[in-house]
Amino acid sequence: MSDSEADGVFATTEVGDRTVTRGRTITEADVTNFAGVSGDFNHLHTDAEAMADSEYGERIVHGALVFSIMTGLLWQNRSDREQEAVVAFYGVDRLRFRAPTFIGDTVHAELEVADKEPRDHPVGNGVVTYDAEVATQDGEVVLSCQLKSLLV
Repeated sequence: MSDSEADGVFATTEVGDRTVTRGRTITEADVTNFAGVSGDFNHLHTDAEAMADSEYGERIVHGALVFSIMTGLLWQNRSDREQEAVVAFYGVDRLRFRAPTFIGDTVHAELEVADKEPRDHPVGNGVVTYDAEVATQDGEVVLSCQLKSLLV
């Protein structure tokens, strides 16, 4: 992609732009693999017997896994041009796990451009701030945060 093609992504991004990703069902394998990779074997996620008697009635999915799935869904939802324009994931603010997510839930991400700030940066043209949410198949919001990306 030429510089002139990438330059348009930051410039054409507008406050209020919205996107909704496709859904992804969280599986037993996802939770098991994430526990192994992260080292987080907390009983909330790994002990079905203990969690059967809990207020949740079953295991809950790691919040960090839900966050990771959200970033993957958002990346997959970007066009090639938009992917090429991303210089860096610049940060996350106001991360909240608002409700439990369960194995078998199908989640999707919703993103809205909240702000954009031009930057004098050697590579990027500016930082875009997004309000992001993850919701289940029932529309329950389980995660919310603000994401920041440095774009050309």
